[in-house]
Amino acid sequence: MTPEGRVYTLVRPESLNGLHSIESLLHLLRLAGERLLVIWDGSPIHRRVEVKEFVASTRGRVWLEALPGYAPDLNPWDEGGWHHLKDVEMRNLACRDLDELHQELDLAVGRLRQKPHPVRSFFAQAGLKLRET
Repeated sequence: MTPEGRVYTLVRPESLNGLHSIESLLHLLRLAGERLLVIWDGSPIHRRVEVKEFVASTRGRVWLEALPGYAPDLNPWDEGGWHHLKDVEMRNLACRDLDELHQELDLAVGRLRQKPHPVRSFFAQAGLKLRET
């Protein structure tokens, strides 16, 4: 998610690991731009050696900042994005299986992508704002 209201996702059906973190960063580099500031939580998959090595290999194209522990209110995706998907886009949804859930999540994220204003509001709710240049 970006302060400008863009949403990027990379969903996998299995438990995630450090290689998935690298795949996500590569995905973001392809879609979002030549330089990235990524703010994420302290998940062990984000702190893996291979992730640190990958970031170092980008020579400053990827910059990582970790959210402080036990501060979900500072994470616009957790407090805003997921809540919006669960409580608005996917409200009252019951799926028969994981394939249907994956399809419904994809549709819900697609709808959210068409609404940059709520996404920007998730950043404001977390006390984060886009710096004017």
